[in-house]
Amino acid sequence: MDTNELKFLLKLLGFANYRAGLTAFNSFKGKDKICRELGDRELVDYTREIAKVKIIPAGQTVLKLEAGELPITDKELKVLEKISKASGKIAPSKITAPKAAERDAILTTLSDRGLIEVELQLKKAKAEVWLTERGIDYLRDDYNPNKGVQPAISLELLGNYLRFLRKTLRVKPILPPEPPSDNSINISDEEILQIIEKLDKELGTENYLPIFHLRQELQPPLSRDELDQALYRLQAQDQIDFSTLQEASIYTAEQLDAGIHQNIGGSLFFITVN
Repeated sequence: MDTNELKFLLKLLGFANYRAGLTAFNSFKGKDKICRELGDRELVDYTREIAKVKIIPAGQTVLKLEAGELPITDKELKVLEKISKASGKIAPSKITAPKAAERDAILTTLSDRGLIEVELQLKKAKAEVWLTERGIDYLRDDYNPNKGVQPAISLELLGNYLRFLRKTLRVKPILPPEPPSDNSINISDEEILQIIEKLDKELGTENYLPIFHLRQELQPPLSRDELDQALYRLQAQDQIDFSTLQEASIYTAEQLDAGIHQNIGGSLFFITVN
């Protein structure tokens, strides 16, 4: 690990939850390259966006289906048709309708369904970077400076590292396992839909309910995965839909983490009842 990569990681340790906007590293020459290379080694991760898209054979097959047999919506069909007309890969910016946020969500859906191939890149605007579990393990257990190397880190960065070590090496008490509950609670998808509508009305979110409110209401008794699967079922039944977050600054890191994470694009953050 070179000096700039080390300084990058140590600076990241100074932020809450070891997560920060990439603009916090503007003093680093080649910060994007450093971020990507640390990401390639899985020491950090960062927000990505779709750089290029390309239709694949499964997508071409869908375009040949009759209207009544299509497994996608009209808007998704129009985007897929636009991609199919390109001779190769196409930038999302070339797809002028619908608007950017909805377009990116559609591209994510088409990719998840195996109809298009996407190429990702570090997000250009308001990118965020965070330390991964592997990065935490590396800094706590494995990192050793090379003999004779003088990285000349500041006392501030050294302080970040010391606080990190004290926090992560703190011994946690071993608690006895909780006895299994005999009273498992089953909540139907229809009840979850009613709770979504109730929360939206109570909180005045105008049919744009952040998912963290629902998690606070239903976790427990449901686990995170159980709630996610229930929401996917409601979406498949066309009872709800999701949208991603465009402006993260007004939410806490915990609230942002409550979204449904995706391999590409932003997290699914809002629920809309159809």
